[in-house]
Amino acid sequence: MFQSACLIPHNSPSCRHSFPFSLRFYSLPRLKDTAETLIIGGGCVGVSLAYHLAKLGQKDVVLLEKSELTAGSTWHAAVGFHQPGSIRIASTVSRVDEMKYQMTRTHWHSTPQFLISPEEVQELCPLLNMDKVLAGLHTPGDGHIDPYSLTMALAAGARMHGAHIYNPAPVTGLFPTPDGKWDVHTPHGTIRANRVVNAAGFWAREVGQMIGLEHPTIPVHHQYVVTATVAEVKALKKELPVIRDLEGSYYLRQERDGLLFGPYEKQEKMVLQDSWVTDGVPPGFGKELFESDLDRIMDHVEMAMEMVPVLKHADIINIVSGPITYTPDLLPMVGPHQGVQNYWTAIGFGYGIIHAGGVGKFLSDWILSGEPPYDLIECDPNRYSKWTTVPFMCAKARESYGFNNLVGYPKEERFAGRPTSRVSGVYELLKEKGSMGFHAGWEQPHYFYKPGDDVRYRPSFKRTNWFGPVGRECQLVMEKVGVIDLSPFGKFMVKGKDSHKLLDRLFANTLPKVGLTNISHMLTPRGHVYAELTITQLAPGEFMLITGSGSELHDLRWIERERTDGGYDVDISNVTDGIGVLGVAGPNSRRVLQKLTSEDMSDGAFRFLHCKSIELADIPLRATRISYTGELGWELYMDMPKMEAVYQAIMEAGQEEGIDNFGTYAMASLRLEKGFRGWGAEMNCDTNPLEAGLDYFIKLNKPADFVGKQALLEIKSQGLTRNLAYLTMDTDDVDPEGNETIWHNGKVVGNTTSGAYSYTTRKSLAFGYLPTHLATIGQNVEVELLGRKYPATVVQEPLVQTEPTRTRLQKKSRGGA
Repeated sequence: MFQSACLIPHNSPSCRHSFPFSLRFYSLPRLKDTAETLIIGGGCVGVSLAYHLAKLGQKDVVLLEKSELTAGSTWHAAVGFHQPGSIRIASTVSRVDEMKYQMTRTHWHSTPQFLISPEEVQELCPLLNMDKVLAGLHTPGDGHIDPYSLTMALAAGARMHGAHIYNPAPVTGLFPTPDGKWDVHTPHGTIRANRVVNAAGFWAREVGQMIGLEHPTIPVHHQYVVTATVAEVKALKKELPVIRDLEGSYYLRQERDGLLFGPYEKQEKMVLQDSWVTDGVPPGFGKELFESDLDRIMDHVEMAMEMVPVLKHADIINIVSGPITYTPDLLPMVGPHQGVQNYWTAIGFGYGIIHAGGVGKFLSDWILSGEPPYDLIECDPNRYSKWTTVPFMCAKARESYGFNNLVGYPKEERFAGRPTSRVSGVYELLKEKGSMGFHAGWEQPHYFYKPGDDVRYRPSFKRTNWFGPVGRECQLVMEKVGVIDLSPFGKFMVKGKDSHKLLDRLFANTLPKVGLTNISHMLTPRGHVYAELTITQLAPGEFMLITGSGSELHDLRWIERERTDGGYDVDISNVTDGIGVLGVAGPNSRRVLQKLTSEDMSDGAFRFLHCKSIELADIPLRATRISYTGELGWELYMDMPKMEAVYQAIMEAGQEEGIDNFGTYAMASLRLEKGFRGWGAEMNCDTNPLEAGLDYFIKLNKPADFVGKQALLEIKSQGLTRNLAYLTMDTDDVDPEGNETIWHNGKVVGNTTSGAYSYTTRKSLAFGYLPTHLATIGQNVEVELLGRKYPATVVQEPLVQTEPTRTRLQKKSRGGA
């Protein structure tokens, strides 16, 4: 045993004030020498992970807390567990549409949630002024809990199952060992850990900096107000549901016989604690608070008084202002980190109390099984990288906090902090010509403007101002020739003595021969689809791998981990930022490119899925005959500084052929017409490749024992319970996006995965998962869109044949004639 000095407040841990500090000595047992999993941070998220790991049987779980459990943002989170339900209030037509949009996604999940009428809202919450209430979104199982009690209960459970929790035990250093473990230094000794999980709350950035990482987390000042007893509240027979007035941008709930409400200010008024980003969290900071500022939130207080009139006469007894942690997109960073072996994060939680239970279970399942239990890529810590600078992070945090309760539209764009350093070689040429989208830090055109078009950003739940231009671009690619910037693709070079062995182990398809390209999938041990990439063998043992922008580091981490675990002698380099990519597609694409190169671009000389090094306008590049539009096309890979010259040469050469730009919205519509599956939609960690219809790409008979092979053989032997179906729909001014509920005979039977309008066939299209007995050609179902069920029919895919298929059929027809 030894003693450690620690500063602690006089007040009880759940008190909402800060008081002077006194010196007290804690006696700590000797630290363990080793740990299977070492968690840094004793807030509710870290303690939840310790509890779930220990409960599932992992031995040697250690949690280190720098001061006291719940120090940081956990202790002041706005007591026991109350479950009065919650209601989100809609007081505009757009908000009602948003709730209908959400309900179309809720019905195929098991969580009870209901769109309710104003009368039902008033019955559940009689204190509301109903003048502006149009509807409510009611979640009966919702509620609130005392954060201190929650954390202590989880800590007790963790200890009961064998976890070790030490505090005060600040981490002073993290040092990787040659065998992939970590030496974790504290003032009380060093622990050798097989893996480290950073769950340090608003200290997470400093923990990351110990190993050279700059986690994009920033503390935000959040205030809430507590009133004295309100007679009308005290007279209620049951507790009020938690209210979120989204137009007023605040939440409100009952606190004993009074009320508690917390606003989210507009970005020009909210306060960032950005000094903690540059200078670090002040030493000894734990349960202190910031100075409150009622003036800053008065707009929201007045709106709350209008919606809940009893507030006008309520006495305010406390205003709490404390730090909560934000990431640029408001979502936490959960999972293993690319580029650092056995380092995981569970950070960036603006609402850690809400997420703690689920995240603890999610991460414990992943750590113990070696794969995520379900798809949660939107929270992958690897969605950020070096382009996520401090100015960008601050701008996005302001925007996200201020936009917290704005209507969330499909295809939403937020513009603060853009562009980042990730711009392609043609960005300056294109940025004023179209609507740019944000993809993993990149700016990429969604669609382009023409004279007379409405060029405003006009998000909607229905067809809006992009609908016409996207149709124009689809026609361009189908009838003439279009050019698209595809630079955001993730690009890796893999080479070395064991490169073939590594990739044969990782991918379920056979590897392409030199000069050829194929589409391949990495599977999880359970046989689910972890990733989809295209692989080109450039030279013997030298491969180029291409993946989507949103999964660049997600996929790279998986590949690097397998290289390390298997001891493969392979060099892997990420060349994403250095290589620009142009897609050229359409029936006139060959003619345009042939003008610029001496390479024979004819069908016989440059076949589908072949790759060649060529010169185009005297600039060396790699060309692959492939197009995600399904039309005749090529992808051209060049050094980023050469991209502008290649683009301008192509545009000039294609004037007679009617060349023009097209964007990702048109590409999405064209790929659905061709029946192309998309990773993250039709396939992800929740699906296996057989039910997704990817049989052609899965070579169960190849000699290599690829990851997931045995599980997939078992899945095949047991038979499928659902299949991906291709649906046409009769709609009006709304189209499917994906994640909508599919109904049959009044029952929920499945969900869509992606959807769009087909400009070629003039129908709405969707992919969706259905029970096997319903996934048959001609089957009629219904797809819910904005609260209405639209007729849909399972049809034979694709509606439009790909160009290679059309060419093959034409040759066959001519041969038969």
